[in-house]
Amino acid sequence: MRSPVHLRAACDTDAPALVHIWSDVMRRVGPEQQVEDIRHVVDRVSAMPEERIVVAEVEGQVVGAVHLRATTFSPINLERVLQVISPHVLPDFRRHGIGSALMQAAVEFAEELGITHVGTAVAAGSRDSNRFMARLSLGPAATLRVAQVGSVKNRLFASHRPMIARGGARQLTHVLAARRSLRRQQPSEG
Repeated sequence: MRSPVHLRAACDTDAPALVHIWSDVMRRVGPEQQVEDIRHVVDRVSAMPEERIVVAEVEGQVVGAVHLRATTFSPINLERVLQVISPHVLPDFRRHGIGSALMQAAVEFAEELGITHVGTAVAAGSRDSNRFMARLSLGPAATLRVAQVGSVKNRLFASHRPMIARGGARQLTHVLAARRSLRRQQPSEG
């Protein structure tokens, strides 16, 4: 049986509950710092007319949340889109219509702002989340790949090292060929 879901804008006092819901997508610091991070985000978003954090409550308990942000598809494609960021529902409350209610809030916010597209990022390994979004007609549009700067730097350096070595080998081959050519041109002593 589905419990009635109440949706509302997030406030400062929701920070501990939001940390519990979003802990897997937050920076890795202590719980106190995570609560402060969320308070900062909630304060910032509450002052922004094109952003909103919506929480879902069941019987007074915050059981889901989503961050909504109006922006453009990219810095190059200026068509507007509503980003549905980190739609999460606590595991014990999944399959009770809470995710659908959060997505409905996203659609209503997009319509309120006159935006015709919604988009979200879903963890590649999250089969249930990907299926849920596909059922709502959200299809893949891009793949977001992330790595630490040092890792990318190391790979770039490693991929250039063989090119440098090959370049050196090519140069040596040219020098040796030029020497052979000079020897052929010199009269032989006999």
